[in-house]
Amino acid sequence: MAEAAALAAAGALQSVACVHTGLWWLSWLAVAGLVLALHRVRPARAAGAGLAFGTGWLLGGVWWLFISLHRYGGLPAPLAVAAVLLLCVALSLYLAVACAVYARWRSGRAGPDIALFAACWALAEWARGVLFTGFPWAASGYTQIDGPLAPLAPWVGVYGIGAAMAALAAGLAWAVTGGRKTGALPAAVALCAVIGLWAAGPAQFTRPVGVSLGVTLLQTNVPQDEKFLAERTPEVLQTLAEGLRAARGPLVVAPETAVPLLPSQLEAAAPDWWPELAAHFAQPGRALLVGRPLGGYEEGYTNSVVGLAAGAAAYRYDKAHLVPFGEFIPRGFRWFTELMNIPLGDFARGPLNAASFGALGQRLAPNVCYEDLFGEELAQRFVEESSAPTVLVNVSNIAWFGDSIAIPQHLNISRMRALELQRPMLRATNTGATAVVDHGGRVTHALAPFTRAALDAQVQGRQGTTAYAAWAGRFGLWPLAVLALAVIAWRVAAHRRGLAAGASGRAAP
Repeated sequence: MAEAAALAAAGALQSVACVHTGLWWLSWLAVAGLVLALHRVRPARAAGAGLAFGTGWLLGGVWWLFISLHRYGGLPAPLAVAAVLLLCVALSLYLAVACAVYARWRSGRAGPDIALFAACWALAEWARGVLFTGFPWAASGYTQIDGPLAPLAPWVGVYGIGAAMAALAAGLAWAVTGGRKTGALPAAVALCAVIGLWAAGPAQFTRPVGVSLGVTLLQTNVPQDEKFLAERTPEVLQTLAEGLRAARGPLVVAPETAVPLLPSQLEAAAPDWWPELAAHFAQPGRALLVGRPLGGYEEGYTNSVVGLAAGAAAYRYDKAHLVPFGEFIPRGFRWFTELMNIPLGDFARGPLNAASFGALGQRLAPNVCYEDLFGEELAQRFVEESSAPTVLVNVSNIAWFGDSIAIPQHLNISRMRALELQRPMLRATNTGATAVVDHGGRVTHALAPFTRAALDAQVQGRQGTTAYAAWAGRFGLWPLAVLALAVIAWRVAAHRRGLAAGASGRAAP
């Protein structure tokens, strides 16, 4: 039990580095601790170590799901705690299997074992991020945004960074367990590689396009428990309209579901509201992106972003990657969602490779909240460079998770997408973090969370395609999975050859 608790605590330290990215080295130490725990243990015990580490990692990273389930969803507290715990344990099974594979096929030699651990780690993260619609929150690569591995982002993305971090952590562990003679070499090689990478900095795949664009990002700060109340609707709509009309930037962006009503509901509640807003943004040199649900209860509804600009047809983006339980109900779990009181809980999906919003000389590519976790899906929009986005726009409502670490975590996720794709990311949110992130992943402008305000800034669009966008846009994350499987297959084959050679030697007269 003591070992399991220590491993869970080490996993939680990795989640700390997902929030406070200046502490990137914490992740290295935490994963090195896991590798040390796997030294010369049987696969079953290794699986237990991976399960404990993974559970602590995910609990430390997504405990705020309790807030949405209990405070806003109305789920009884014990059931909400159990649901979050079971989710974390279930998602940690991938790492448990990966650790068992590592323990079964490790060779006792530095190079092969480091490669094997990195491959097992990468495959576990791939599985968590892809299978059953994926839940890649708190992926280990996010801990390195401000660390020496960040220059890898436009080449291999967040999962490749995670694999590199795992290899370096395994090298640190080997330096401890391998002794002075065999442990010094991998540690020295790892140190030289990190110093060289940090000194070189990121490769520049992209270049500026067009003129700098003035933007205004609205942070509406509507409490989640009031957002969909009918008695609050007039005030919400009036405040939103005032903020949109007062915005100074040529491009104005409002958060996810800033308009909290379906079209028929809005028409009934305030028939002139949308036509008057559309007329305002029909003026030359103005453009708007605003989150609002579209459709209806009978034909189905979508979590959408609507774009308005002078001389352009109305633009519509429908969220494609939906949140399980929050936006769609997995088969067999309707009973669970019926225990909660979450409005608009079963959306229809939009297309993955959606067109950009052409306005003000830029191609603006919206994504809604959770979607910016899936860089490989955003990368699909870059396959055709002539139509690729020049600016990314995330609209979110993280109010579901209260004043928690979900806010800085989500900002760091957007920063990673900016690094991978070398595009600026505009973030307009309900309660935070509303910010402008440049193409190098740096936050240039931001609002304090839980304030009602407008953020004015300038943003420079970019064109060109990173190496990551080129391969992930065409093949998704499959190249990473295939490479990891190839390394594991190589180690299994080598192990069997070694056993066969040993048996042959023993049989010789």
